[in-house]
Amino acid sequence: MRTNLERIRALDARAVRLSAGLVRQTTVADLARDTPCAGWDLADLLAHMTAQHHGFAAAARGNGGDLAAWTPTPSADPAGAYAAAADDVTAAFADVTADDQPFALPEFATGRDFPAAQAIGFHFLDYVVHAWDVAAALDAPFAPDSDLLDAALPLALAVPSTTTAFAPPLPTPASGDPLARILTKLGRATRT
Repeated sequence: MRTNLERIRALDARAVRLSAGLVRQTTVADLARDTPCAGWDLADLLAHMTAQHHGFAAAARGNGGDLAAWTPTPSADPAGAYAAAADDVTAAFADVTADDQPFALPEFATGRDFPAAQAIGFHFLDYVVHAWDVAAALDAPFAPDSDLLDAALPLALAVPSTTTAFAPPLPTPASGDPLARILTKLGRATRT
C-alpha cells in the first residue's frame, strides 16, 4: 500500500515534469512576457520557481531554514537553471523516508516545521499552478492529467483566503471544472 508520502511525491514529480516541459519551450525573447502573477514577467517567474525548488530541496535535506536557499539568483540560462533545480528537488524528495520528516519552510512560516507529506503537498500545488502560469505566459496549451487536478483541488480549497502566498480568490466560473476552481481560488483569472 502506498503511503501519503509516496502518493504526494509521485504527484509532485509529475507536476514538476509538466512545468519543466513548458519551461523547455521558452526562448530568450519569451522572458519578457507578462505572466498571470502581477508585476512578474516570465524571467521573474522562472527565477522564483527555481528558488522555490532550491528551498524545498534544502528543506528535504534538513537545511530549509537557510534563507539563502530560497533567494532567487540571476542566471544566464533561466530554463537550464530551472531544469537543474527541478531535477534536484525531485531527487531530494525521493530521499525523504518518513511522512512526518520535518521541513523548515521559512517562506510559509517561521519558527515551525511542516511534516514532509504536507510540505511536498504545498510544492505539488505550487507547481500545478506555476505550470499553468508558464503556459499562460507562453500562450501554450495546458492539459494536465485529470488526476493531477483532482489531487490538487482539495489542497487549493484548503488554502486560507487570507494567505499572502497567493492573490485573493476570484469568483469561480460557472463551468466549475477543477482547473478553473484551483486557479480562481488562488487568485488567477482563467484564460478564455
